[in-house]
Amino acid sequence: MIESRVPTEKTLVIIPTYNESENIGELLDDIFSRYPEMLDILIIDDSSPDGTAGLVKEKQLRNKRLYLKERPEKMGLGTAYIDGFRYALEHDYCRVIEMDADYSHDPEVIGVMLEKSLTTDLVIGSRYINNTVNVINWPLGRLVLSKMASIYTRLITGMPVSDPTSGYKCFQVRVLKEIDLDRVKSQGYSFQIEMNFKVWKKGFTIDEVPIIFIDRAVGKSKMTKRNIVEAVWVVWWLPILSFFRRL
Repeated sequence: MIESRVPTEKTLVIIPTYNESENIGELLDDIFSRYPEMLDILIIDDSSPDGTAGLVKEKQLRNKRLYLKERPEKMGLGTAYIDGFRYALEHDYCRVIEMDADYSHDPEVIGVMLEKSLTTDLVIGSRYINNTVNVINWPLGRLVLSKMASIYTRLITGMPVSDPTSGYKCFQVRVLKEIDLDRVKSQGYSFQIEMNFKVWKKGFTIDEVPIIFIDRAVGKSKMTKRNIVEAVWVVWWLPILSFFRRL
């Protein structure tokens, strides 16, 4: 159910994809059925060999609010979102939502985040807010790794964010205008950490709303060991950049 108090300005949902043909069609139908006149959706596809882009093109024939950017190769999550942010800036959107393509993010929460964004610059969908753990279908090892990464990030950076690696977020576009997107180089988990840190250091407001994260039912996870290693050192690198005013 959509919340009653939501902004009426243009909102763009950015969904990066790579081999998400098993999920993307149902997800798009779900979002548009819940928010038929409220949102535009931009799919950024990295030349998925499973035909994800083709499925999106079929949906475009029936929905003028769906857009597709095809990239020539697999270029990473961070660069996908940066491309999406630039698109939002160029087309005068007021809010931007980051969302996974694998149905781990419940579309119903979009309405909650939009309402919260009326008074907050960055809204984060948190799996760990108020010391709870709202994750379903993850193996224990991955859950422990994710929770420890959140604690580690808060300790090193000082950010007052319970779930700094969450990929379900709503930005006011005015926030993105104040961030030098050319300097954002991280991918995966560390991209989310870096963006949160830059928003926080710019003095913008950040708040979290609880979500239940349900691991993908079909398709393969895109998390790699490289993403984990990058996140470990980025957590230290960001405060150093901040100290030297290089953010």
